[in-house]
Amino acid sequence: MAFLADALARVKPSATIAVTQKARDLKGQGRDIISLSVGEPDFDTPDNIKNAAIDAIRRGETKYPPVAGIAPLREAVAKKFKRENGLDYKPSQTIVSAGGKHVLFNAFLATINPGDEVVIPAPYWVSYPDMVALCGGKPVFAPTTIDKAFKLQPETLERAITPRTKWLVLNSPSNPSGAAYSRAELKALTDVLMRHPHVWVLTDDMYEHLTYGDFEFTTPAQVEPALYERTLTMNGVSKAYAMTGWRIGYAAGPEKLIKAMDMLQGQQTSGACTIAQWAAVEALNGPQDCIPRFRKAFEARRDLVVSMLNQARGLKCPKPEGAFYVYPSVAELIGKTTPSGKTIANDEEFVSELLEAEGVAAVHGSAFGLGPNFRISYATSNELLEEACKKIQRFCASLR
Repeated sequence: MAFLADALARVKPSATIAVTQKARDLKGQGRDIISLSVGEPDFDTPDNIKNAAIDAIRRGETKYPPVAGIAPLREAVAKKFKRENGLDYKPSQTIVSAGGKHVLFNAFLATINPGDEVVIPAPYWVSYPDMVALCGGKPVFAPTTIDKAFKLQPETLERAITPRTKWLVLNSPSNPSGAAYSRAELKALTDVLMRHPHVWVLTDDMYEHLTYGDFEFTTPAQVEPALYERTLTMNGVSKAYAMTGWRIGYAAGPEKLIKAMDMLQGQQTSGACTIAQWAAVEALNGPQDCIPRFRKAFEARRDLVVSMLNQARGLKCPKPEGAFYVYPSVAELIGKTTPSGKTIANDEEFVSELLEAEGVAAVHGSAFGLGPNFRISYATSNELLEEACKKIQRFCASLR
């Protein structure tokens, strides 16, 4: 009798974590490695947020919290949605979890029955399909194209929906492509959803505050108020406030769904770390001056990376509207040969050879469901990005 669960066969290890670990291992062997694989701001958490956590420790806020989150944080989440997104939620319609992943997993676990389908635009964040599969559902991939800036088109969404569809997952700005949907583009998608009242929307707005130029962020329930009762709007403090390690995600939606997620969380982890929750209260309610500062730095990095990658032979790199990723195509380099005689058959081999030859770690696009591309995270210093891009240019020039 097999000891491990059959469900494990439905899940793959996270490609982004695997590449990051390989880069760490090579560094440990003395190699000079620039890792552009991890989706994490390189900035430190702002001092006011750190001080709020220290104050909470000193006040003795170290007991078990309520499962769905401490009252001040659920109130802060409701206020945030009203202030920034024009969405009216009561604190009882919110939930706080140990990171955005936890919110998503709870939502799928609370709603998916065996065989239920979840529409996921590709390229997608690596964890969505595996979460769906673990919960007994079937991921249905809706492909996007580089010429449409990796954005889901209404006709593609229409084709992907069946009577078994339970959710559409929409991540804007997107990990891995950085694509962000304008109000008009979202409206075209919500018009499709209005024709299919059995389909719910799970919006992953984690990169909401990282948009560039004059782009204006909107979220589906804001664009189409009639979707309010079948939308779960998820967000968190990780990216906007450089708080990845604090592990706080949050969401708001219909009370019946929030109650179900609350019940599941009570049997999994109970409430998220109290100290991190008090820090998140300060993040949402306190000064917001770190956001434009981070945004300005990321925008300059985006412009640097896009410019340098488009100067590399055989690469085509669109300029994304948000997040801190670019998703260049290596289509022109497939079939080329490295100086060591290795033929590059696909994007996975491209990033593997790039790491071997130049010590630059990136993640292959096929891990995100759409190649031949690769993802670079530009959440690191301009100096390192410039050096990495020069190495990528050199590697591409060496291919024959």
